[in-house]
Formats: sequence, C-alpha cells, structure tokens
Amino acid sequence: MITGLNHITLAVLELERSLHFYQHLLGFKGHVKWQNGAYLSAGDLWLCLSVDEPCPKTDYSHIALSVESGTFHQVCERLKAHPVVQWKNNSSEGESLYLLDPDGHKLEVHVGSLASRLNALKSHPYQGLEWL
Repeated sequence: MITGLNHITLAVLELERSLHFYQHLLGFKGHVKWQNGAYLSAGDLWLCLSVDEPCPKTDYSHIALSVESGTFHQVCERLKAHPVVQWKNNSSEGESLYLLDPDGHKLEVHVGSLASRLNALKSHPYQGLEWL
C-alpha cells in the first residue's frame, strides 16, 4: 500500500542554475550536490535535481508547492522580481502563482490544502463531480 509521496526527481540542464532557483528563489534547503545532481528539501518534500536533457510538456501536469497564506505575496514578489515565466493564471480555490523553473518544469506556488479544495467543491462543484 502506498503511504505517500517519496521524492520528486527533475531533469535539469545546468545544475548550478537550478540550485540557485530552488534554494534562493523558492527557499529549498540544500543537502548535498555532486557532479550530476543534488538533493534538496522543503518541509517533508525531497527533491532530486539530476543533470539530464529536460523534456518540458505542454499539458497541465505540474508540481504544486505549499506556501503559508501570510507569506504568499512576499514569495510572489520575490519570484516576479526575477525573470520567471508565468504559464497560467489562477482560476481555482486558493491563491496560486503558476511559474516555470529554469528548465521549463511547471510549478505552482499554492495556498491551500486538499481539505480547503474539497470544502470549496461543496459550493462550486466541477462539472460531473462525484464524491468517492
């Protein structure tokens, strides 16, 4: 039985550029790096950056990162002060900023939780919504 998300590995073209983005702009904690990769964390999330040829997708797949509501605007201002690309405008519950990392991986900085999303669906259900 699956107990949770273990880690996320992202292919990155330039390790130092990605380390700077994830550590200095997003606030990940760096643990170790080597010639072809690095391990970082944010809360319980373990992130591996692996030097490889990134292959960004054009679909809606993305990684959402949690941020406290009291710091959301500060985080957004810090990100917007750097050359980050927004790939979508928020249209769902909770505050979100959708951005691309230096290799085109789709990220979302989000205020909210599964509980807050489910609560919002009670008053604004998606088309064809069924409760499981």
